[in-house]
Amino acid sequence: MSEHELYPIGDAARRSGLSVSAVRFYADAGIITPTDRNGTGHRLYDIGAIARLELVRTLRELDTDLDEIRRLLEGGTTLHELLTTHLAIVERQEHTLRARRAVLRTLIEQGGGTAAQADLMHRLVSMTDEEREQTVDDFWNGVGEGLDVPEGFVDRLRAMRPVLPAEPTADQLKAWIELADLLRDPGFRTAVRDYLRLTYSTDIGRTVASPDFQEFVHESGSAIMKEVMALRREGEPPRSPRAQEAVVRFMEAANGLSGTPLTAQVRDRMADGFRRLVDIERMIAEEDAASEGPVYDDTQGRYLALVARINGTGEEQDSDPLLYSWLADAMAAPAGG
Repeated sequence: MSEHELYPIGDAARRSGLSVSAVRFYADAGIITPTDRNGTGHRLYDIGAIARLELVRTLRELDTDLDEIRRLLEGGTTLHELLTTHLAIVERQEHTLRARRAVLRTLIEQGGGTAAQADLMHRLVSMTDEEREQTVDDFWNGVGEGLDVPEGFVDRLRAMRPVLPAEPTADQLKAWIELADLLRDPGFRTAVRDYLRLTYSTDIGRTVASPDFQEFVHESGSAIMKEVMALRREGEPPRSPRAQEAVVRFMEAANGLSGTPLTAQVRDRMADGFRRLVDIERMIAEEDAASEGPVYDDTQGRYLALVARINGTGEEQDSDPLLYSWLADAMAAPAGG
């Protein structure tokens, strides 16, 4: 199509996806007037007018009324601006359809559901970024109000927040539906608050929740552990110089939190802890299953797992005995101290 070429009404209708009668209607209504007329008085349309007709078709499919369409098209917008507007509308429509699909799939998997549930789910997935941010902030404000845990710990948890991408997958939308529903549930808020209070108000819990310990776990220590994990994936032997340099650096940093030196005895104690980690995790899981109070997987852990799904960072990995064994062999003190 040439920018300056003029097309008869039949071509304009075909290219815009409208009927000839619809093109005439929009011309008579003063919404899309013809660019010109030929010698016999027949209407002619240029590429800009056809682009406007295409936009009108999209807007009508979205049930936009004529006054709103007229307002949108006023102001002598350029072809580029029209195309940009059209693209934005189509992308919003695509987002809406993705949201509806996620809602329908979730309801089907749940065995049906009521009209009220469907409406709630659709409102959850249709939230703006600002509304999602406010929902998360309201939740953590309620959890942290007057909570007796080390200063800054709740704010660190608050920083681990869901960021729904512009084009989320069905699984990400489903995870957001579940999380948003939980964030608005007073019972879930109370359970998270109780878990944090019981877990992090003890002496050991306060140490774990302290700013220095949290910085190590989530930042400096995490960065070193990623190096260690990369060496293991590359097939590096646990006693090789490269593995030892990284593992010792990790142990020194971890042990430095308590202000004690990394001795051969401390190395062997840390190595033994990793060898027994599978059994320790199983014991914790058994204790949680028997507990009548709030547990990690149903509270803080559930929040973090859903955030990971929404953000596309994956959920927590299952225990890996081979990894634990590799780490234990790397951490153990050299023969002879």
